Amino acid sequence: MKRLILIGLLFIAFSGFALKGPITVASKIDTEGALLGQMIVTVLEKNGFEVVDKTEFGTTSVIRKAITAGEIDIYPEYTGNGGFFFDDTDPTVWKNAKSGYETVKTLDLERNGLVWLTPAPANNTWALAIRKDISDGEGIKTLEDLANYVNGGGFIKLAASEEFLTRADAMPAFQEAYGFELSNDQLLAFSGGNTAQTIRAAAQSIDGVNLAMAYGTDGALSALRLVVLEDTKGVQPVYEPAPIVRKEIFEMYPEIGELLKPVFESLDLETLQSLNASIAIEGLDAGDVAEQYLKSKSLID
Repeated sequence: MKRLILIGLLFIAFSGFALKGPITVASKIDTEGALLGQMIVTVLEKNGFEVVDKTEFGTTSVIRKAITAGEIDIYPEYTGNGGFFFDDTDPTVWKNAKSGYETVKTLDLERNGLVWLTPAPANNTWALAIRKDISDGEGIKTLEDLANYVNGGGFIKLAASEEFLTRADAMPAFQEAYGFELSNDQLLAFSGGNTAQTIRAAAQSIDGVNLAMAYGTDGALSALRLVVLEDTKGVQPVYEPAPIVRKEIFEMYPEIGELLKPVFESLDLETLQSLNASIAIEGLDAGDVAEQYLKSKSLID
């Protein structure tokens, strides 16, 4: 037995390979969260890290508490959520991609010991998407059009996550800016943030739903004949996805930043929409989609 152990150690020493970690990777419970989380898992595993896979871990508030408590080490977050995490900041900061990223990067490191890595050039902002037949029939193309339709007595029922409905910078911000309000019987609330559920509810008119919470990079929208309503007043911040990692882990393994940089730089809006559609519409496994994409871009062997 000792001889086998010695042979193993010698193999590791001469091969230059040493298992690093473990690193606990998590993500939020939505399609894109699963996709990005699996990309992080795959890249780290292919580069000699022992990984604990906790992707699809929880909502924003749940996963935030977990990383600040040291229960997880890294997960994909969105720059625009900096306005939610640090509500003492100027709201206009978060509506610019560069200033939003630099601000959340600085504040999260100073206050929480969290390091923001390179973001993807894609804005996955919160949006409202309506059935195309209603959009065409009633001329509803913007959130102003939606407000006029609601205030004029038009029927609207929204499917959304609890988080979207209650967070001050989400649905309440839309309603305040555009001057309309939906009653409780006009809402179908889901506990998680998976837009595959909300989009499907609107597309299939489940419980009378005709409007859905969506994200800018959702791949299912056009396939299910939903139209994203234009936010003409620029209510929503820019939400670029980026990995965030505990400072302790980053200082131990700084190469994580360089490993994930080309991955996230490759993920523009159209790419994420396509990859998300593979999961949400075609029903493919998030891990398989992530690995196939990384191989196609020569980001892993």
